[in-house]
Amino acid sequence: MLADKDQQLKENLVTFDEWMKGDLKASCVFGQLPKFEDGDLVLYQSNTMLRHLGRKHGAYGKNDCEASLIDMMNDGVEDLRLKYIKMIYQEYETGKEAFIKDLPNQLKPFEAVLAKNKSGFLVGDQISFADYNLFDLLLNFKVLCSTSLDSFSALKSYVDKIAARPKVKALLECDDFKKLPINGNGKQ
Repeated sequence: MLADKDQQLKENLVTFDEWMKGDLKASCVFGQLPKFEDGDLVLYQSNTMLRHLGRKHGAYGKNDCEASLIDMMNDGVEDLRLKYIKMIYQEYETGKEAFIKDLPNQLKPFEAVLAKNKSGFLVGDQISFADYNLFDLLLNFKVLCSTSLDSFSALKSYVDKIAARPKVKALLECDDFKKLPINGNGKQ
């Protein structure tokens, strides 16, 4: 979202060893990263950051109704992300196959929403923070299983549309971005 909105991000990656020392962890409100600083404002919790940036950069709908629908869609994305995270970090060896097999059932609601909303976005006629969140998760699924979107024409088109946005495309093609791990344990 920040790249697409032409915003600069200074990213500080923390090594496992740095984290295990405990000083940084102790300074975090909930004892976890990520941490986001916007001037004097310091935020924890990924979705808090997304909502803040959505409000700040015009990616939170055109009115309260759209904002509520965007929240709903983002919560749906997060429900699916939690299943993915559980599989990646706790059940990779025993659960990957079942996760991939069930993925079409998990993607159907998003396919239906996109097919109904002809704008190519989840809500309304402009991109929202929930769109960026779903896009990110779908990119992970394509790495997990290259055919994961093959039977979902709306989702496939959606990923292609967002990936083609000039600043998103530049980010995705950037060597530094390509080097970033998808998951902290190296599994994908």
